Amino acid sequence: MRRLRWLLLPLGVLAADLGSKAWILRLLDEGQSRPVIKGFFHLTLGFNRGAIFGSLTWLPDLVRNILFLVAGLTALFYFGSLFLADHTPTWDRVSLGLILGGALGNGIDRILRHAVVDFLDFIFGTWHYWTFNLADSFILIGVILYLVGMARTSKDRGPAADDTRTGPAVSAGDERH
Repeated sequence: MRRLRWLLLPLGVLAADLGSKAWILRLLDEGQSRPVIKGFFHLTLGFNRGAIFGSLTWLPDLVRNILFLVAGLTALFYFGSLFLADHTPTWDRVSLGLILGGALGNGIDRILRHAVVDFLDFIFGTWHYWTFNLADSFILIGVILYLVGMARTSKDRGPAADDTRTGPAVSAGDERH
């Protein structure tokens, strides 16, 4: 039952992502933009038919769709099994829940539209960042949290945890100087 409650996290992420995409599709036409903070943040509707940052758009549609399907199902199975495993620490489960919810949101876009709906558009001076969506944001936050968790776990274990030196064992009461 406890693991089922955890499913609310990726489902909540998925709902937020799909809801935001439904809203922007009603608000704007493709290529249309509305400033929220002029010169810094705009809502701009675009459709990414490729992978991250629009990569792989040069591939034929069939090849790209098969690649995305295989990669998506593999990621869903891998991250989903880690997410639901009994031994998964809370920190990892939160990060994996964010990744899963975001991946599901973008995956549903690919199935329904053969493209991912992007609309969050930031401009920093003369640099214009790629347009993205809530799913992308949740995935990125999840990956960062997961990496932080790995670093924390590695630091907690310390270098002695992987020590393979040989020699006589020293017990707590055996003081050698």
